[in-house]
Amino acid sequence: MDNKRLLLQYAGFAAQLIIALGISVAIGLWIDKKYFHATPWFVWLLPLIILIGLIIKVIKDTSK
Repeated sequence: MDNKRLLLQYAGFAAQLIIALGISVAIGLWIDKKYFHATPWFVWLLPLIILIGLIIKVIKDTSK
């Protein structure tokens, strides 16, 4: 029972990661196109912020 709960928890995290990265890349592309940046800063910056936040979340969840 505990293994099934743990598997569902990590499967949920993987889905959350994929969706969050996809949305952040789409928003980054939109911002970069709107402001005509030659270098796609927001396409790189927003997913990086999402990854850092999710890593912090994993560390907090696993340190309990």
